[in-house]
Amino acid sequence: MSTFKMKAIQVHQYGGPETLQFEQEVTRPEPAAGEVLVRIQYAGAIPLDWKIRNGWLQDVFVKSLPYTPGTAMAGIVESVGKGVQDFQPGDRVFGNVKGSYAEFGIAPAQDLVHMPDGLSFEEAATIKGGAEAAWKALFTEGELESGQTVLIHAAAGGVGQYAVQLAKWKGAHVIATASGNNVDFVSSLGADQVIDYKTAAFEELVRNVDLVVETVGGDNEDRSWGVLKRGGKLVSLTQLPSRDKAEQYGVTAKFNSKFPTSEDLTIIAKLMADGTLRSEIDSIFPLRDADQAHAKSEARRGRGRILLDVRSV
Repeated sequence: MSTFKMKAIQVHQYGGPETLQFEQEVTRPEPAAGEVLVRIQYAGAIPLDWKIRNGWLQDVFVKSLPYTPGTAMAGIVESVGKGVQDFQPGDRVFGNVKGSYAEFGIAPAQDLVHMPDGLSFEEAATIKGGAEAAWKALFTEGELESGQTVLIHAAAGGVGQYAVQLAKWKGAHVIATASGNNVDFVSSLGADQVIDYKTAAFEELVRNVDLVVETVGGDNEDRSWGVLKRGGKLVSLTQLPSRDKAEQYGVTAKFNSKFPTSEDLTIIAKLMADGTLRSEIDSIFPLRDADQAHAKSEARRGRGRILLDVRSV
């Protein structure tokens, strides 16, 4: 067992943001064969993290308490385990690690991607769970093609902002929903039409779209079926979509069955590095204030991504 210690967030029991405890003497992990130890620079505070912390997903994400939350991150390779050839100490990487709310985290080598020149750690930390999720919804699951029309819900959020930009990059016609104070922002991302969902019912304004990217769930999904053309697709990032509704409307409904490849993630990183894809960061909290980051994420009133600066513990 490693004798090295690190600062990390620990969860000793399921519950609210107050269960996120900042601790300074957590045992640092060491890479086994095929694994990489990453010195984390920034970690993404994404909705999945607080859904696990609340105990809502215990059957899906089994945790031994206490555990260190988080997966999405960007950092620097500290050391590598036996058999790892694609990474070496000093490499800048992004991807998923086990427990990103810490100074160090372990990842299988295949879960990491090299960062291109010109990409900052802050930007890279927004890819997993953000730009990656948008890519999956649009292309891996949604199979969006140039010339098609897509409706993107919650387009100012941590996934929606990337979905708008990536869909335009692909050559699609983009319709988006957002709250009134975010309409101009979403328009600036390239959306062809932005609907203020607080003042207008999107289902009365939109028809015959090829793809709906559904990031809200509940009633919002129920109202989305009728805007699709027959043969269209609905991709949900929040819940398993209704098979009965899909059959009723003659469309395909998908949820989280495929993932982008390393090649896809490399393309996303290059698009960010060259400025084609911009990343809106709502706020950055020091690691010790992870509870505040979760509270803000759960409030669902932010614009863009929420990060933890692990260097500022």
